Parts: sequence; structure tokens; C-alpha cells
Amino acid sequence: MNFVKATYFDGQKMVYEQNYPDPKPGESLIRVNLAGICGTDLEILQGYMSYNGILGHEFVGTVVKSANSELIGKRVVGEINAGCGNCDACSKGMERHCPHRTVLGILNRNGAFAEFLSLPEKNLHVLPDSISDEQAVFVEPLAAAFEIKEQVKLDSSWRVAIVGDGRLAQLIAQVLKLSCPDVVCFGRHKSKLDSLEKFQIKTKIGIEKSDEQNFDLVVEATGSNSGFSDTMKLVRPRGTVILKSTIASRENLDLTPTIINEITIVGSRCGLFKPAIDALATGIVSVDSMIDSTFPLEKFSEALEHAKKPDTFKVFLKP
Repeated sequence: MNFVKATYFDGQKMVYEQNYPDPKPGESLIRVNLAGICGTDLEILQGYMSYNGILGHEFVGTVVKSANSELIGKRVVGEINAGCGNCDACSKGMERHCPHRTVLGILNRNGAFAEFLSLPEKNLHVLPDSISDEQAVFVEPLAAAFEIKEQVKLDSSWRVAIVGDGRLAQLIAQVLKLSCPDVVCFGRHKSKLDSLEKFQIKTKIGIEKSDEQNFDLVVEATGSNSGFSDTMKLVRPRGTVILKSTIASRENLDLTPTIINEITIVGSRCGLFKPAIDALATGIVSVDSMIDSTFPLEKFSEALEHAKKPDTFKVFLKP
């Protein structure tokens, strides 16, 4: 057995280990070039998913071992859900809903905060040279943003609101702007909202009376009770709400307005990688303004603390 450097979560704290067991055989082995810290990682540290193991699901790496020799040496990103391959969901191409799936850095599968990780060959996507390592780390959350377009038939006349100003919210704002010109992002941090101006995306801090029940589609991307309440204030009767927050509320929510106003609520999670890769390669979506800072793997504690700051964008770990 080989050993690698990794940081893992033991259920209570993060630990840096220089002799962590090499990823399991039988899958493609990827040397991690760069990994991103996201909100889900920070929530796992607070008990979400009751996960123990190596965190991290946003990454770019280089294939060093694979049954497919053409992949070796290629720079790749990887879809994070690995289905069992035998159930009804997998047979329909819905591995992300497989009841027996593993999820990179989230559920029964070690993640990217390490020198190496492993994934099935079919999960891997080779990247064009035009996408930098830093940009490539955004493929996974950008795919989640594009998933909205797969789930909802967008109308260019719609007024669209995004509640939240973090990394995912900003990606969603750019993606929806491609189909709906009238997009407003509601947030709390002026420094973050200012970065959307270059994309001609309107921003607001706080909800005014004129905003209430004035949007056909509202995307909640805050992960908080207040975010859900704000979303319900903004959506018009018979409008659509997309719930993008990974973490379900720990408190009871009042769903009465959804019945009274006949609101359609859509849960939305992971998405296909190809639209995200194409968007980055062609430049129709830009992530450069969201690149924050890079820390070596052994300084993971500093990286996590920096990522927790409200005005921080994407923080990277480099093995």
C-alpha cells in the first residue's frame, strides 16, 4: 500500500496526515493540482452529512493511472457522484440519484484535499488548455448553476431574482443572464455585489416594497432561513422558486405562502459538466473575479478560516 499527504475530518476536527492510505484501486487515479473550498465543506465541519474522511469535491487534476491509457497525463475535472451501476436510477442515467451512490468528499468517498483521489473513468472530463487550473475548479459549481436551465424552461421576458451574493449565487446570476436579460441579485455584501456590475447584472442590498411579489423566478442560494423568507417575499403568485442551498433549514419554515400563492418549488443540486466546461472555454461565463487566494495543503486551517470570512470568494488548496 502506498501513502499520500492528505487532510481529513475525523468528525470533530481536521487533521493533516502525511501517511494517509492511497485511494482505492480499480478506478482512475488523479494527482490533484488544485482544490477549492466551498460552503458545503464548511457545513460538513459543522456536522452536515455526518461525514468522516477527506473533504473536497471541487478540483482539477492530472490522471496518473487508468484502465484507459488515453486518459493518462490528461488534465481533468470529475463529476462527484458515483452510482452503483446496477439500480433503476443508474440504468436511467441518473447516477446522482442512485440510493447507493458515493459522493466525492461528501458521502462515503474520500475527496480532493489530498495529493491524490480516485474516480470512475466515466466521471472524468478532459479539459481544453484554454481553461486554467483556477478556472477549472469552478466547473462543479458552475455545472450546478447550469442545472437550473435543465429543470426549468426559461422565458426571456421573465424577471429573475437571485437571493445571495456568494460564489454559487454569482455563477447562477451569470448563467441565468444568458437567457433572461432582467436579473437582479439580492445580497448583503457590497464588495461582492460590485463584482457583478461588469456583467450588467443589477444588484440590491435589502428588499424594497416594490420588489415584493415582482419576480417570475427566484433562486435561493444563501443556505439560511432569512434567505428562504426573502425568496418567498420576492416571487410573484404562480411563480417558480429554485432552492439551491445545500443545507436544509434546521428550523421549521412557514410554507403557507407557497399554497396560497400557488408557487412551484424546485429542488436543484448537481449538474452536467459539459455546459460548464463549454461556458468557461468560450468565455460566456467568467470566474476570474471570484479567484481569491491559494494555500498549501498543510496550511489548511488558515485556508478554512479565510474561506469563512463573509467577503471572501474562492479559496484554493494546493497539494
